[in-house]
Amino acid sequence: MTEVPNPNIIDADTLTGEMRPIRRMVIALGSNLGERFSNLQGAVDSLADTPDVWVTGVSPVYESEPVGCPEGAGKFLNAVVLADTTLSASRLMDRALAIEDAFDRMRSEERNAPRTLDVDLIVVGDRRSEKSSLTLPHPRAHERAFVLKPWLDLEPDAQFLDRGPVAELLGAVGTDGLTLRDDLVLEFE
Repeated sequence: MTEVPNPNIIDADTLTGEMRPIRRMVIALGSNLGERFSNLQGAVDSLADTPDVWVTGVSPVYESEPVGCPEGAGKFLNAVVLADTTLSASRLMDRALAIEDAFDRMRSEERNAPRTLDVDLIVVGDRRSEKSSLTLPHPRAHERAFVLKPWLDLEPDAQFLDRGPVAELLGAVGTDGLTLRDDLVLEFE
């Protein structure tokens, strides 16, 4: 069992003494190119290896129809990771992009192009951001069953910042095109 910090305390950096709050974060993972399951497992491992990030839960894996993708795009494997962190949202975004790059994510001008790995910050505590490089909470996740259902599996009483209960959001969106892949189980330490 992974030991996690108490989310109600403030962590002090041992080198600088700087006080940093511990925040709960929700990260969505997706892959529809290459070794999809291996890509998701690699992302979970990379997040767990990130200093000042404590993975506390990983959802079941779902397969989903591509949403808003170019014609002919393959199905996605999706999962959600819950973690506690003392890192800033911008540092977390840098880490998410680095993990995608490590799995050969090719960026395209084409919106929602197929990808080896997508690592999306959904919420980071109560942080809000409207920067071009980072929008928090994630602007479309409340409309995506492939984010809401795995999150709900991990936290039945989850609340989406500024949007309400995840169960209600999922009820409004539905789960059409989403299939539980109970033959695929992501591991974390």
